[in-house]
Amino acid sequence: MARADFYLIDKPRFREQPLLLVCELVRRAYAQRQPVLVLVRDLDEAEALDELLWSFDEEAFIPHQIAGDDDDGETAVLIVPPGVQTPDRALVVNLRDEPCQRDCQRLLEVVPADPDARAGSRARWRAYQQRGLALAKHDR
Repeated sequence: MARADFYLIDKPRFREQPLLLVCELVRRAYAQRQPVLVLVRDLDEAEALDELLWSFDEEAFIPHQIAGDDDDGETAVLIVPPGVQTPDRALVVNLRDEPCQRDCQRLLEVVPADPDARAGSRARWRAYQQRGLALAKHDR
């Protein structure tokens, strides 16, 4: 059964820079040899995450790129802006406001600390619940 995990940002370092939590989740996936798609809201967020994945931990090397090149299938972490087509992967991190429609085994939702932003996460929770995904919530 597919599952969706909601990571609610709580710690100050993640409140200040929510993409740091994405980096931590991606690092864990890479350590477990799980290719991951990160669905970002726009190209600016894609570029910010791309930069942060290079610099957030001097000892971590996580092969990643913004999707759209011929070698997308070879890269462990693909950052996918809207409108870019990529094959599905078993693990998806969704940063977009709408529910993820991709076929995956595990879906990670990163929920900002801002109460207004959390309202959208409740709608995504309900959408995934209706699709029959197993749901879990984690405070980070």
